[in-house]
Amino acid sequence: MYVLPNNNVTAVIHEFSLLGFSCSQEVEVLLFVLFSVIYILTLLGNSAIICAVWWNQQLHTPMYTLLANFSFLEICYISSSVPNMLLNFLSKTKTISYNGCILQFYIFLSLCATELFFLALMALDRYVAICHPLHYSTIMTGKVCGTLVSACWVGGFLWLVTPAILISQVPFCGSNVIDHYLCDLGAMLAISCLPVPKTTLTCSIFSAVITFITLIYILVSYTLVLRAVVQVPEGSGRKKAFSTCASHLIVVSLFYGSVMVMYVSPGAANQPGMQKFLTMLYSIATPLLNPLIYSLRNKEMKVALRKVMCKV
Repeated sequence: MYVLPNNNVTAVIHEFSLLGFSCSQEVEVLLFVLFSVIYILTLLGNSAIICAVWWNQQLHTPMYTLLANFSFLEICYISSSVPNMLLNFLSKTKTISYNGCILQFYIFLSLCATELFFLALMALDRYVAICHPLHYSTIMTGKVCGTLVSACWVGGFLWLVTPAILISQVPFCGSNVIDHYLCDLGAMLAISCLPVPKTTLTCSIFSAVITFITLIYILVSYTLVLRAVVQVPEGSGRKKAFSTCASHLIVVSLFYGSVMVMYVSPGAANQPGMQKFLTMLYSIATPLLNPLIYSLRNKEMKVALRKVMCKV
């Protein structure tokens, strides 16, 4: 609940209303079916990867451990927004409590930050594997891998503590209608009854620092990887390595491009329709596509997934 004294009037915000996609009931039913299918496919795809790594002893290596943790992250990420969105498609009120909105904001963006750290960690894994193959087993040990994975989770959730506290102090005294399907930064700042330039600037700085540092690290890592791949003789896996790197960079471009527009400069995507589209790109599309790009093109993972399907 937010209470704002205003002369002799006190505005009390107990809950917000998530406007969603502002369409007819028939269209909402179609969207409900569409996003339900996407959500189920995302859960199945990422869960299959986790089971494949868990059940196959040959995949108990740092690379596949990272893939399994990344898949678990994607399940958490899409589950932080889509289930509530699906309920709102069937609801007439589409409301969320004030505390629930702040909590969704914190969890959703913390998982987003965790994904940025994970993408950088996976780039590190590929750099060590390709540029220092003889030392890979001694550098990326199970203990080191576990420590780095834990650091990604802890770092992602600690990074968003300050922005979440600042958002909880933003004065909401007018409309409580958020023109979005979740409690996102730009949409919440848009209904503030007073300008909050310090909050906007601070949130942008936090977003810019984590986004650009991890992005620069990923680009440098893949530059070194591609340089090493170019030196590999023809017919020794160079084409496959190029294809894998290109796939990874497509996901990085999709995720980072939409995140930078949304959070590094929240005013750049001031149209509600653009905000929703960009949010869907990095929070719904990437969790759906990542299993295909990161795992299903791997021969060992394909064999492991076939075994999982046989067990099921």
